[in-house]
Amino acid sequence: MTVTPSTAVSESSAPPPHLAGNFAPVTDELTAYDLPVTGTIPPELTGWYLRNGPNPQDAASRHWFFGDGMVHGVRLEGGRAVSYRNRWVRTSTFTDGIRLGDGPGRRNLAAGVANTHVVRHAGRTLALVESSFPYEIDCRPGHELDTVGPHDFGGRLATAMTAHPKTCPTTGELHFFGYGRSSAPYLTYHRADAAGELVVSRPVDVPGATMMHDFHLTARHVIFMDLPMVHDRDHAGMPYRWDPGYGARLGVLRRDDPHGEVRWLDIDPCYVFHSLNAHDDGDQRIVLYVSRYATLAGHAPPCLWRWTIDLAAGTVAEEQIDDQMGEFPRIDDRLAGLPARFGHVTAAEAPGTGAIPGALLRYDLRTGGVARYGFGPGRTPGEAAFAPADDRPGGPGWLITYVYDATTDTSDLVILDAEDITAGPVATVSLPRRVPYGFHGNWLPDPTG
Repeated sequence: MTVTPSTAVSESSAPPPHLAGNFAPVTDELTAYDLPVTGTIPPELTGWYLRNGPNPQDAASRHWFFGDGMVHGVRLEGGRAVSYRNRWVRTSTFTDGIRLGDGPGRRNLAAGVANTHVVRHAGRTLALVESSFPYEIDCRPGHELDTVGPHDFGGRLATAMTAHPKTCPTTGELHFFGYGRSSAPYLTYHRADAAGELVVSRPVDVPGATMMHDFHLTARHVIFMDLPMVHDRDHAGMPYRWDPGYGARLGVLRRDDPHGEVRWLDIDPCYVFHSLNAHDDGDQRIVLYVSRYATLAGHAPPCLWRWTIDLAAGTVAEEQIDDQMGEFPRIDDRLAGLPARFGHVTAAEAPGTGAIPGALLRYDLRTGGVARYGFGPGRTPGEAAFAPADDRPGGPGWLITYVYDATTDTSDLVILDAEDITAGPVATVSLPRRVPYGFHGNWLPDPTG
């Protein structure tokens, strides 16, 4: 099946960088079956690998972050690559051109592009963007990747929702936040229980509107990052600008007192799009791992850092772990908020940084060791999601990612053994079309029982 949107992307002789090369959108939707495979797909993998990203209908899209969301999915069953499909998320922005600020009064939070992440909670699969409500998509047989509609937790959600919620592996609760830019409160913390009911929503006092992309969860704490990317509606491109004078700090909230005090601790000015993980270390210490930018004013590369919060002393120790450029950090999500020994990061080419073009890195956070797998010239991986091999958190599993090949202008789904990434792919699935560069996704196994 092929579907062409009402407003196709027009060709340009000199498109801006975010609409050129493999950033360029694809112009239709496709379904293909029985995909060719090199190697052996682990037979334990039965489910969907879904990844979201910008794919603008409008050729005038002014920033990579603003493109309409498109989910690319590969269905695996019993050692076979059963199908591939890509679908735009049918938000009201996509179907009717409605924008967040359309209409009188409050923002239209059902409008948005749903282009950043795909997660599952309480039986719902949600496409996320941090500026609006999530959109539910349907992964049932016969309804694969169809859009159900916006999800506002039964009318209880009154803010946007971050694209990086955290599921507690112990309680099944979904922790998230929403940030705004027009008036206080600029930050609101939310919690949904394991059944998907929104049970906590509380404002958090911050001095101004900033771009807050991610946060941290531990077994006992929620930690917010109030960093100096401040709202500026007149700023070209993204309506945010780097302002180190705003300061940078971490806000610690106890999970057992969700309406209690948020304790703020200063850190050096920096920016973090993505956290790797966090965990409590005794009663008074919290350890956080982040992909940290020294600044967003220039071209400083992101690198893996560790922050250690000492609640007794009221200090944060900041330590760079590696000088290798890396983004899109991931763990086995069954250890979210708990000590996780291994973390996985996507490395990219950056002159002068020692980066390996097109590589995945596996960090041993206990020993400091790092394993690397390079995909070869012209082959660029995206974020790698972890797919467990069994029911042991932190145990064996696979890393799954889309890899773009610039020499052939094609893409593959690549599966690696997480415990031995240097051995190379255990399976490579040839896809029927190029998958543009995107953001985040997940391995969503079929429910059991």
